[in-house]
Amino acid sequence: MANNGAGKAEAAGENGAAEMSFELAMEKLETIVAKLESGDVPLETAIELFQEGMTLSRLCGQKLEQVERRIEMLVEGDGGLQRKPFSAGKEE
Repeated sequence: MANNGAGKAEAAGENGAAEMSFELAMEKLETIVAKLESGDVPLETAIELFQEGMTLSRLCGQKLEQVERRIEMLVEGDGGLQRKPFSAGKEE
């Protein structure tokens, strides 16, 4: 059955989600979106794909948040360097 295989893949994906790279998660998410948009997927499979896509979407969001927290800009301050949190889109 194809559904059991998808369920196993999803469970394996959840267990190894922390180790999955952002790029791989995005690639899988794009594949899922393409399958769902095609409309050529049985309802049960579509639901499983949607659930896997939501998991991947959360993973990508978490990874982006982690990266954003780690990125810091070094800014010249009064007689030294000052650490300032990175804020996307704002340049000084």
